[in-house]
Amino acid sequence: MRSEESARRRFLKSAGAGFAGGALIGLPHAVAAEEAQSAGKLVYEVTAFGAQGDGRAIDSPAINRAIEEAATAGGGTVYIRAGNYLCYSIHLKSKVAVYLDEGATIIAADPSSDATRGYDLAESNQPWESYQDYGHNHWHNSLIWGEGLERVSICGPGLIWGKGLSRGWGTGPKAEQPGVANKVIALKNCRNVLLRDFSILHGGHFGILATGVDNLTIDNLKIDTNRDGMDVDCCRNVRIANCSVNSPWDDAICLKSSFALGYARATEMVTISNCLVAGSYEEGALLDATFKRFASDFKVPRTGRIKFGTESNGGFQNIAISNCVFEGCNGLAIESVDGAVIEDVSVTNITMRNVIGAPIFLRLGSRMRGPEGAVIGVLQRVNLSNMTCSVAPGRRISSIVAGIPGHPIEDVKLSNIIIAHQGGGTKEDAQLQLPEKEKEYPEPTMFGTTPAHGFFIRHAQQVELVGIKIQHASEDLRPSFVVEDVQGADFSRIKVPSTAGVPTFALSNVKDFSVRHSQPVPDTEIASATKREI
Repeated sequence: MRSEESARRRFLKSAGAGFAGGALIGLPHAVAAEEAQSAGKLVYEVTAFGAQGDGRAIDSPAINRAIEEAATAGGGTVYIRAGNYLCYSIHLKSKVAVYLDEGATIIAADPSSDATRGYDLAESNQPWESYQDYGHNHWHNSLIWGEGLERVSICGPGLIWGKGLSRGWGTGPKAEQPGVANKVIALKNCRNVLLRDFSILHGGHFGILATGVDNLTIDNLKIDTNRDGMDVDCCRNVRIANCSVNSPWDDAICLKSSFALGYARATEMVTISNCLVAGSYEEGALLDATFKRFASDFKVPRTGRIKFGTESNGGFQNIAISNCVFEGCNGLAIESVDGAVIEDVSVTNITMRNVIGAPIFLRLGSRMRGPEGAVIGVLQRVNLSNMTCSVAPGRRISSIVAGIPGHPIEDVKLSNIIIAHQGGGTKEDAQLQLPEKEKEYPEPTMFGTTPAHGFFIRHAQQVELVGIKIQHASEDLRPSFVVEDVQGADFSRIKVPSTAGVPTFALSNVKDFSVRHSQPVPDTEIASATKREI
């Protein structure tokens, strides 16, 4: 080991740093450096460019010099050895890899009183800025950013701590103030990007904001943060895998398709697999593996979920989510409210514990934040299967599939799903008539308590539920299923509790309804019903 360490030091000293592409990943550093040297690829160690790594000096100028030197040479790896590197904006470049070694921490400095010496200024995104929130309109006001790049990577087991970043609201620096940053990593219009193995603590408004990034891989990250974990917006061919995100105050993994690029662009060909999303742990408790939960009386929204898309101009197509764990957070949300077409979505092998609110939320609305002339979107061909959900005590909100009048959600199949909740719904709850709220921000809580305890389905066509089991810990006097303005509703192998005087199904304006092989109701087919209970 000593000889390897000595070889590594000699090489780094003679080369002025160290490697390119992904050569260091998974190899002893000295061996990787020697292979990189023999291949004619350079490693640029930031201390050779003046970085101190002492947690006091501002090291971003030195890191930027190393990145620029690597880019000028045609590519290479900027190597950040163990140390604490206090930084303002770091500028990524094409064909440059940044490698964070074990023990290396990039720390977002507190905003400077002199804005010209702080983070890069937020660039203008006019005339599109009114179509999405402030944070989605700017990329340069970030700790690490790149625009119009290709073949870029940030890898290694180190940490990025967004200590001095704005979270966009609440206490702390204001994101709109010059010299303030609100994102750890921001990428715009980039190609062939790899983010792997590092951790993010306290990421500000976004741990990662990727807009218009194609061929994007996000692998084996741990993010423990005070707002969104990662937002993937208007991106194509994205692989998110093996990531753990604790984001109690906002979403963990969020797909969006905003108008921030100046045109409607779909987020498509995306897989999310083998990930943990959580909202019940104190910030930092994921990274140190203590998994300390918030006190029961601590007020925190515990959002922490997988969601798309509250920014929904361009649409979502060809999305697959699998083998993910939800813990102490909101459930799965699939939403189109700004004209997006959402289609061909598959979600399978999901477990949820201590879910806050609706385990499943499918929403088609008409907020229509975007240029004039856009039409209401479409939500169709969605397949959700093999899910288990336990709902935390509190709100009495069922799973929801809700379009709006004249714009139904279409072709949805829900299969092999178990949902356990606390019960407690009353007869008064069962009589609730939920408002449409067509133009409101989409959230599972937007309707309040639901008149069903299993599924509330409204304004939909060709909905199939197979192998659904609903359990409640205490008596619930609401129907298991409320079905309103639905054409083509097919239920089979349904198992729900039976309560005297409480129907399993409450139907309103329903056509082509059927239920088979289900408990506790007999097989039934209904061609048309204005009002009926089963």
